[in-house]
Amino acid sequence: MRLESQMRFMMFMYPEIEEKDWIPSAEGVAEMARYNQELRKAGMLLALDGLRPPTDGASVSFRDGEATVTDGPFAEAKELVGGYWIIQARSTEEAIEWAKRCPGENCRIEVRPIFEMEDFPPDVLETLDYDPGLHPGG
Repeated sequence: MRLESQMRFMMFMYPEIEEKDWIPSAEGVAEMARYNQELRKAGMLLALDGLRPPTDGASVSFRDGEATVTDGPFAEAKELVGGYWIIQARSTEEAIEWAKRCPGENCRIEVRPIFEMEDFPPDVLETLDYDPGLHPGG
């Protein structure tokens, strides 16, 4: 449960590697598992997952009311998300400090705050059919 002074953040990992290197080594997985355990023990971690390589995915684009599906890999993509964490922290600075502790190599981590219901103005809230079950930690 989120404490009143906590904010949620999404941390996206962008691997800067070739797709053939997408599967990490056992040593890399062990280092990441230690980091994830530190997040959990600190009460920060809400969710996390790694993503399969782009060749296993698809992209759905919308233009003029039409949906177009492109199977991976995505040649036009400059950056692809390789995994994510959802954490809770007291500030953006604290979330960034946790991102800096990640044992990742050849990657970039983007830290972004997650909208909370109280971030929206009343007229927007009135239009929402809010389901708290869809927002763990919120």
